[in-house]
Parts: sequence; C-alpha cells; structure tokens
Amino acid sequence: MTTDIKEPALTIDELAARAGVTVRTVRFYGSRGLLPPPVIGPRRVGHYGQEHLARLALIEELQRQGMTLAAIERYLGRLPPDLSARDLMVQRAVVASWAPDTVERVSREELERRAGRTLGGEDLRRLAALSVVERDGEGFRVDAGLLRLGVELLDVPLTHETVLEARTTLTGHARAAAQELSRLLRDAVAQRDPREVRSLSAHMHPLVVQALLTAFQRSLREELREWLDGGEGPGTAGTGD
Repeated sequence: MTTDIKEPALTIDELAARAGVTVRTVRFYGSRGLLPPPVIGPRRVGHYGQEHLARLALIEELQRQGMTLAAIERYLGRLPPDLSARDLMVQRAVVASWAPDTVERVSREELERRAGRTLGGEDLRRLAALSVVERDGEGFRVDAGLLRLGVELLDVPLTHETVLEARTTLTGHARAAAQELSRLLRDAVAQRDPREVRSLSAHMHPLVVQALLTAFQRSLREELREWLDGGEGPGTAGTGD
C-alpha cells in the first residue's frame, strides 16, 4: 500500500488528540479494518501519519451524515486501498457537500476537541478570517463542514494573506462554475416536473462536486508539474515572444 505518511510520525496518543477522538476509538477502527495498521518503529512502537488522520476525518464526516458503522465499512471498502491523505481529503470534501450548511454553537473546549488541538488567539483569528469560526458571546459559532480544512490550513507554511487571497480566488471561480452549471441544468430540465427536478438535483450534487474536485486536482497537478519541472511559473509554459 502506498502512503504519503511524512515524518514526524504520530504515536497513537498524538493521532487521537489530533483527530479529536479517543485512543480506544482508534484501536477499535483499526480492529474493524477502517484504519490501516501503523508503521512499526523502534521499540515496537506504532507510528501513524497523515493518511490515518485523513481517514479518521472522513469517518467522522460519514458519521455526521448519519451513516451507520456497517455503512461506513462498505463505503470505505469500495475505495482504492492505496489512497493518499490528499485523496482521502477529496473524498471527505465530496461527502461534506452532501449535507446542508451546518453552523453550530460550541464552547471553546468543544471547539478545541473537534479541532484536535489547542487553539491560540492567532489560530482563532485565522479561522475567523476564513469564515470557519465566529465568536458568539462566551462560545463560538463554527462551520462544522469547514473546521477540519481550516485547522489543516493553520499548519500550511504560507502567510495568512496568501491563504486568504487563495480562498478569494477559489471562491470566485467556484461561484462562476456553479452559476454556469446551474444555467445548463435549468435549460436541460426546463420542461420537467418540479419534483423530478429536485430529485435530479439531489442526485447530481455529489456527482458534480466529485467531477469538479477531480478536474481541479488534475489541473493543479499539471500546473505545478510544469512550474517545478520546467522552471517556469504556473500558466507560463509554452508561451513565446
């Protein structure tokens, strides 16, 4: 099985803390085959990586959608066994798109439990700027669908301004794509019964999101490959005088 586990590896206690679950839960998922086994290091200590963390986040999202453990086992069993952490994050994004916006009010303690880490003042400021959390009296209003992504972005080695600019770019293009796809769908089903249209829309939603994520992922990979391998900036390969 290929994996993109990077050092430093996590002990089972560190993995559980980062994922916001208990060590007992990690071991239980491992016994059911929902998590791949750890890499055994010196002194027979098991080490976990980003793939395990991403898989726990996907399981959490599937549970949030109301899926039973048996249904989660079937869902994960249909996935390729060698998915990387990045691929698992894409799967989680698709699953999260099935649900309506979920904004909840939580305490600071509950927010940090879900984040799987202690959140300092700067962390909270960045999450607020990303529209992931918002202070609400003594507690916080949190977008549950964005929290895991927001926490992951806290560790990205880019400036806060760059992350916000990237978010603005992505949001703008996503809105334009959504409007165009919505127009195409309206034109295609203009003469159909409204109930049939709603059913078709619900069915198409996860499929369209999967297609968009896959297309974007491949395009970004190609741009980065041209930039890193060709020594040119993304989007400049092949240009002439």
